[in-house]
Amino acid sequence: MNAFHYAFKVKDIASTRRFYVDILGCAEGRSTEHWIDFDFFGNQLSAHVSADIPALDYCGKVDGISVPVPHFGCILKYGEFTELQARLAKHDIKFVVKPYTRYEGKTGEQLTMFFLDLSGNPLEFKAFKNEAEVFAS
Repeated sequence: MNAFHYAFKVKDIASTRRFYVDILGCAEGRSTEHWIDFDFFGNQLSAHVSADIPALDYCGKVDGISVPVPHFGCILKYGEFTELQARLAKHDIKFVVKPYTRYEGKTGEQLTMFFLDLSGNPLEFKAFKNEAEVFAS
């Protein structure tokens, strides 16, 4: 699969660096006083400072749960998911949707969790029980 590039808005560089490097464990790439790049699980994130960060919209309804849209994240292996969950707990990150198993016993069964970065951007991380079912309907 090809890597993606995603540019998004953040409040400031210092808290963004702290969240993505210290909490999520991403490697830092290039940066200036106005933007910073990260290796986000093999993908390129570009965080740009803005005074105009949009309010959250919980218009998404998945498995009966309202989720914020837009959001971004990554599909991890089960072990990586539980390691990230533990790291988030150590840093007292509050969950928008606490980690749980979605579609239990069905095609596409997955662990999932939603939380906000320090600028209020929603992220979702998942881990599929059967990785071959990522795009299954």
